[in-house]
Amino acid sequence: MNQAGQLRARAEAEAARLPPLLARAEQLAGTVLLGEHGRRRSGMGDDFWQYRPEQQGDSAAMIDWRRSARGDTQFVREREWQIAQSVMLWVDQAASMQFTSEPERIETKADRARLLALAVAVLLTRGGERVGLTGTGLPPQRGRAQVMRLAEMLSRDEAAEYGVPEHRAMLPHARAVFVSDFLGDMNETRLALTKAADRGVRGVLYQVLDPSEEVFPFAGRTVFQSVGGSISHETLKASDLRGRYLERLAARKDELEGLARATGWRFGTHHTAQSAQAALLWLWAAVSGSAPS
Repeated sequence: MNQAGQLRARAEAEAARLPPLLARAEQLAGTVLLGEHGRRRSGMGDDFWQYRPEQQGDSAAMIDWRRSARGDTQFVREREWQIAQSVMLWVDQAASMQFTSEPERIETKADRARLLALAVAVLLTRGGERVGLTGTGLPPQRGRAQVMRLAEMLSRDEAAEYGVPEHRAMLPHARAVFVSDFLGDMNETRLALTKAADRGVRGVLYQVLDPSEEVFPFAGRTVFQSVGGSISHETLKASDLRGRYLERLAARKDELEGLARATGWRFGTHHTAQSAQAALLWLWAAVSGSAPS
């Protein structure tokens, strides 16, 4: 198959999984009773907050032409209510998220992470909030069209072995949700949360793991290999590694929880054999500020 044919096949494959992802997210979101939307705050109006450079997805009506006329960059005038009701998502789409210990029964971490993030986005947009992705690819907007754009962008895989939290272009005093296995470089996660906290951003770290990553059910001769293939380790007695592995996993969770606490965020863990509905209920409550400690 030539290059054009390969590109088309890949595009068709990605497009084919978009409608099921969106349908599942909307169905899952429908199981959560919104009730009265509690995130709106009295006193928020059209007060000017800041200028920011124009991003992809901004309409021409959003551009402040007077400010833009001073240079070659076009600027958008952000207002207080827009920022206060904006939620930024980062969903890990790296190779490690493609892992599942039971392909016939348990979905990949990536599939569960995308489903939960998109379901939260559906709930937020139904409540009138603006939702987007961290970085410059998709700034926060409202409406079903934005949910469809989110579904499309969340369906893309990345080549990196482990995901790195994206912290560019985070709006001051907005909310954020980071969903990942958080098994990569903790320095990058620490940097992202520190930068977010410096801008008054509060949010949720949600760790999604496969059940085998929680219990380490391996024994005898075992070859451990990362999904991307860059890391490999063979042992004749896998059971001897179990205690050290579980200690390191517990230490990683403690570090994530401590980092979240120090920066005013929330931390939760979910594994893919558990109920997606229960996970969404916790995540929605955490984003809304009503989840139990």
